[in-house]
Amino acid sequence: MKKQLLCTSAIALGVAAAAPASAQDWDLDWGGFMSQHAAFIDSDIKVGGNNIPNVDFSGLELHQTAEIIFTPSITLDNGLTFGVNIQFEGQNGFSVDESYMSISSDTFGRLDIGAENSAGYKSMVGAPTVTSMWINSPSISSFIPVSASGALPWTFRQAAISSYTEVAGNNDVRRISYYTPSFNGLTIGVSYARDGVTNAGNNFNGGLNTNAMALSNVWDIGVNYSQSFGNADVNVGARYGEGDLVVGSASTWGIGATVGFGGFTVGGSYAENDNGAANGIADNEGWSFGMTYDMAGPWAFEALTYQGETVVAANGTTSDYTAYKIGASRDLGPGVDWDLYAVMAENGNNALEVEGFAVGTAINLSF
Repeated sequence: MKKQLLCTSAIALGVAAAAPASAQDWDLDWGGFMSQHAAFIDSDIKVGGNNIPNVDFSGLELHQTAEIIFTPSITLDNGLTFGVNIQFEGQNGFSVDESYMSISSDTFGRLDIGAENSAGYKSMVGAPTVTSMWINSPSISSFIPVSASGALPWTFRQAAISSYTEVAGNNDVRRISYYTPSFNGLTIGVSYARDGVTNAGNNFNGGLNTNAMALSNVWDIGVNYSQSFGNADVNVGARYGEGDLVVGSASTWGIGATVGFGGFTVGGSYAENDNGAANGIADNEGWSFGMTYDMAGPWAFEALTYQGETVVAANGTTSDYTAYKIGASRDLGPGVDWDLYAVMAENGNNALEVEGFAVGTAINLSF
């Protein structure tokens, strides 16, 4: 499957002292990516089935995403590799996204400490895709206003819009994660985060009162199995996580799989978030399904969908997210891809609904 950028490193605590290493032994590696999109959009917001007048989201729109990723590392005489992963986002200002340290080895596995997604999130598998305008994520909201400026549910890292979930939607919080070595393709990971402070934040107040935190004591577990059987490639992922709220608790779980054979890859996923509110309000679920074909030569093709819903009222009324995408990607050279895609997406219900269609193209650079 093309254009999957996976940036992981490893860290450990309490290891035996090793012989000192000189500065020139460090591998001062770095890289990154940038995707630049342009799309023609036709989109409407409806109230009670009627278009809101004097609202026009149609026309040409641009979207970009970029990161510079620093991954220096060093392997000591005892075989442990110590690493750092610091990711700087290159849109909407220059800010730190994920930032963590690591220790790893083939026999030890990997320990990550810092601001990063959970082991459950990183173990999940979703419907395959080849283009970089994701519908199993919030990305499509850059073109189609599916969140309707906050009037409709559109919660990051939750199952209504993506099967790559986190407990109560937490993201890149300060946590400890351990991953086992691979046992014939099977890897198990566990994570713990004390609180929901996100994106490389630090606490300078001498301690956090977890009894007053909106989310605290977050545990996650993830399982991933990747193996080849003859001409078939199988990838299965599952996750569970839970955390404490001021009153009650929140949880998430999900499962996904892909099977590849003869250039085709077919797969899907299902996930749920229980956010702990009365009458199930804000609880949500979603599923993905799709297929890709990597033909001989530079072209790959995709067709996939994501379907999700969020409970918005005590009587069980939901706001539904539905998206379909077809697309193609062509390798132009090392680290350079060209995408073409068409997306239909809608979110809401009979009271308030956003729907739209986007036809776009993108150049993706990975270095």
